[in-house]
Amino acid sequence: MAYTILVINPGSTSTKIGVYRDEETVFTSSVSHSVEDLAQFDTVADQIEFREKAILDLLDSHVIDIKAIDCIVARGGLVRPLPHGTYRVNEKMKQDLRTACYGGHASNLGALIADDLATKLGVPAYISDPVVVDELDDVARLTGIKGIKRRSIFHALNQRAVALRYAKTHGLRYDDINLIVVHMGGGVTVGLHRRGRVTDVNNGLDGEGPFTPERAGTIPAGSLVGLCFSGEYSEHEIRKMLTGHGGFVSLLGTNDMREVEQRVGEGDQEAALVLNGFIYRVAKEVGALAAAADGKIDAILLTGGIAHDTNVVQGITKKVAWIAPVEVYPGEGELEALRDAGLRVLRGEEIPVEY
Repeated sequence: MAYTILVINPGSTSTKIGVYRDEETVFTSSVSHSVEDLAQFDTVADQIEFREKAILDLLDSHVIDIKAIDCIVARGGLVRPLPHGTYRVNEKMKQDLRTACYGGHASNLGALIADDLATKLGVPAYISDPVVVDELDDVARLTGIKGIKRRSIFHALNQRAVALRYAKTHGLRYDDINLIVVHMGGGVTVGLHRRGRVTDVNNGLDGEGPFTPERAGTIPAGSLVGLCFSGEYSEHEIRKMLTGHGGFVSLLGTNDMREVEQRVGEGDQEAALVLNGFIYRVAKEVGALAAAADGKIDAILLTGGIAHDTNVVQGITKKVAWIAPVEVYPGEGELEALRDAGLRVLRGEEIPVEY
């Protein structure tokens, strides 16, 4: 039996959707939302009707029979920390997302829109592997200050999708192998997938790991404290240094890796140093997780948009291939990952979890 799945991925200024017939793409599309359009809404949750209409208009323009949809899978938002899996949208989840009690972000709209449409169609709605998936070992949570613990915020959806893809391709069970997965995009997260759980990963949102096109990554604590109490910056400005104005933006004035590569090719020594520094920091993070796994790593997987960059991939591979074989899965792949989650549930290969 073939299944038809609608996938919804809301971002800050766009909404991406995809319709799939099993693994076959029927169509994918994205609609952009102007600052003026979004400014009319006081909260993210107020955008539900506006974004839902945009989705229905897209479906109508592609002559999609929505009554043929078997399930809807949406990008997960900022819900409470939870183990990996595909979660059925329920009232508790919707309440947490509407009130933004764990944080406000456009991704919170995914489950709310999916549930509204699914209810009208009489089909189930799910989210899968939101960024707050948390399976850290207790030892990985510790810091040197009592009361401060490390948080798990990472590209769980894409990381698990490529890990499962690797396992399937090689005839292995995800629960039987150890992988290090490196997602490289606007944010960079490096996760240790140890026998089916991500037992350690850097918080890719605000303050851990390699610097990225727009995030500062790990910063020397003393220097950061000095900035905070210098009187020159507000808390908002400091936070923007860490996320948004950090990394390549701070060091080179751009978050576009293509521009960085062009500058390197033209002989820009500063750009070359920063690019090599990025490669160095990513490889260093991989090495640290290899040590955390006692050196028992089956493969290292490179993914995300920057995995299209041949020079970066080759640079990282040169530094870490002695640990384990390196495979590359370029691109975000979020729509396909959500599709695959829906298919696993519909085919009985995965049991959905109640939030």
